[in-house]
Amino acid sequence: MTVYRSLFDHVLTRTDPERAHHGAFRAIRAARPALRLRRTPGAPVDALGLRFPNVLGLAAGFDKNAVGIDALAALGFGHVEVGTVTGEPQPGNPRPRLFRLPEDRAILNRMGFNNDGAEAVAARLDARARGLDRLDHRQRPVLGVNIGKSKVVPDDDQAAVEADYEKSARLLAPYADYLVVNVSSPNTPGLRNLQAVEKLQPLLEHVRRTADAVTEARVPLLVKIAPDLADEDVLGVADLAGVIGLDGIIATNTTISRAGLRTPAARVEEIGAGGLSGPPLTQRSLAVLRLLRDRVGPDLTLIGVGGITSVQGARERLAAGATLLQAYSAFVYEGPLWPRRIIQGVTR
Repeated sequence: MTVYRSLFDHVLTRTDPERAHHGAFRAIRAARPALRLRRTPGAPVDALGLRFPNVLGLAAGFDKNAVGIDALAALGFGHVEVGTVTGEPQPGNPRPRLFRLPEDRAILNRMGFNNDGAEAVAARLDARARGLDRLDHRQRPVLGVNIGKSKVVPDDDQAAVEADYEKSARLLAPYADYLVVNVSSPNTPGLRNLQAVEKLQPLLEHVRRTADAVTEARVPLLVKIAPDLADEDVLGVADLAGVIGLDGIIATNTTISRAGLRTPAARVEEIGAGGLSGPPLTQRSLAVLRLLRDRVGPDLTLIGVGGITSVQGARERLAAGATLLQAYSAFVYEGPLWPRRIIQGVTR
């Protein structure tokens, strides 16, 4: 057992999860000067017309407001996906809204896209961009920007939905190495309804046009889908990707399923609604990835995320067809040395 894991199991599990997250993230940012000279581990990966320093990235949700991109890269992540960012700033759902399930090494959240909004995040990314020349190019991660629907926008008003995503894309695409449309969080009412192909296609096409209008070079566009989609709907998204020239798919977001948990049912019921991440998600996320790869062929970029906790699990996801990997829950449970262990393990 690592020192961090012992600390987590015996100390941090007694701390409010959201408060612990903010404290740990502040510590990571404070440690950045000592970390910045460390060589980024792993072998580069060419995908989306970009060169990723290595195969492993940090999933959206950890750095919602783009405040610690380069500090996180210094821990070894080859790409960092910030967000989810919405067109309008919003506080998210009432607390408590973040929960640990230690018996399952899982996290349950109903954060509700709490973030500073597209305007504030764009200003932050602009300031970062102006300072990038001072950062060693070997320590620059690929930057993904994940955008979602503002809660105040009704999902059944397609024009309003498109306008909301348009605002985020217009402001943030100029700073993104790739852009992700998130229609799969379970914590914004009606959001997952946008995964239906008849709603998703015009939305993605509108975001594509918006991004193209505000950038000189084409920014790759991806969509992030839920593990709870039926197989035929997963295949529908795969087919849509080919029809509209989507650059990639991220599989998958959190799940609303509670099947197979070790955590006592009474505790799960007490916690209530939210998206579950970590090992309980592994098998379904892997299955969705395989469905997608079989459907889209070898060329489309697929990012595998959900329940990757070990080198073996990372290798299994790559063998199933993932071009790149992302993590979240395992990073929280295993600590700041975990990314390098995974990257070094899959490149041996």
